[in-house]
Amino acid sequence: MQTEMSLWSYANPTRFMATTRPLLPWLSALAAACLVVGLVWGFFFTPDDYRQGSTVKIIYLHVPSALMAINAWFMMLVASLIWLIRRHHVSALAAKAAAPVGVTMTLVALVTGAVWGSPMWGTWWAWDPRLTSFLILFLFYLGYMALWAAIEDPDTAADLTSVLCLVGSVFAVLSRYAVNFWNQGLHQGASLSLDKEENVADVFYIPLLVCIAGFVLLFVALVLARTRTEIRARRLHALQLRERMA
Repeated sequence: MQTEMSLWSYANPTRFMATTRPLLPWLSALAAACLVVGLVWGFFFTPDDYRQGSTVKIIYLHVPSALMAINAWFMMLVASLIWLIRRHHVSALAAKAAAPVGVTMTLVALVTGAVWGSPMWGTWWAWDPRLTSFLILFLFYLGYMALWAAIEDPDTAADLTSVLCLVGSVFAVLSRYAVNFWNQGLHQGASLSLDKEENVADVFYIPLLVCIAGFVLLFVALVLARTRTEIRARRLHALQLRERMA
């Protein structure tokens, strides 16, 4: 019970700001280090694939960005559920802060996927189950952000965007498991798998893990920084309302 109370204490904006302030420089530095090491290692110190040639190296951008695009939405889902159940403003602001980061990751995944797919499939785009669900997820990100911007009352906006997040989670799941649900489609199976026959070759595996770690740390750092900005903006909005009432 005491552990649960200490966990929920971070939903207090003051406590959140005090805790995240010293963490941000470390997270940012670790993210930069992992990204530099992983990308340089992957692009310049790994061989070309015997089937895909040098095109395979886009895996170091495509796989981490696709992974974070899906998991960013799931993070928003958890934060939205906390808002709907516990009414903690920090959770709603964290979900709002994660959306621009998530939509950027989704866009990077779509673009790099097209660049990767063009020489492999002979086309920039196909209405493949995973590609289509990923495009719909991208549109849900845009709709989520537009809904926040369109509603002036922050609590009402948090309520409606939380519901939208619940609905969009269906397409987040489809984006992750579409290859398992439907056998047809051009998109290959998972690059990271417990099955050695499906898993990426060992020479590409470790730098890919470093890149994924870099993208995860970058996502966390950006969300924390943007959440801190949203908290400040909310405080400023509250002060402006007080001044108008006075």
